[in-house]
Amino acid sequence: MDYLARPIAFVRNERSEMIDDDWDDVVSTIELASDVPGESLRGLEEFSHVEVTFFASQADDVPPGPWHRRPRGNEQWPDVGIFAQRNKDRPNRLLHSTVAIEKVQERSLVVRGLDALDNTPVLDIKPVYSWSGPRGELRVAKWSTELGEFYF
Repeated sequence: MDYLARPIAFVRNERSEMIDDDWDDVVSTIELASDVPGESLRGLEEFSHVEVTFFASQADDVPPGPWHRRPRGNEQWPDVGIFAQRNKDRPNRLLHSTVAIEKVQERSLVVRGLDALDNTPVLDIKPVYSWSGPRGELRVAKWSTELGEFYF
């Protein structure tokens, strides 16, 4: 069975190459697709953050793999499965980021920290509610904390 998804918007920013770090400095405009009404953004000005689901259109086409690897090829980190990573080269190339809203405009949303390249198709945008994050203590792999030191 095939599943279809259509872009509801596109990312506009100055980042055209996949560089793993310094995403907090990137300001992106998420422009709605021509068939999506501007009213769909109504009410977002009341929120500080949104979750953006997007398609890594410039990532490697996987599968067949890799289904496991050392994150960023770092020999100091363990060989872990793709589902223990947030790598862009995913089985369906679907990515998800939580970003800060800078400004809501008539047909666009300006955000900070979106780790998507210019012209990336956006599949969904959801507001972050105070109760929608993880509940309880968050447990993460030590190597993932090291990886994230310079990401944002």
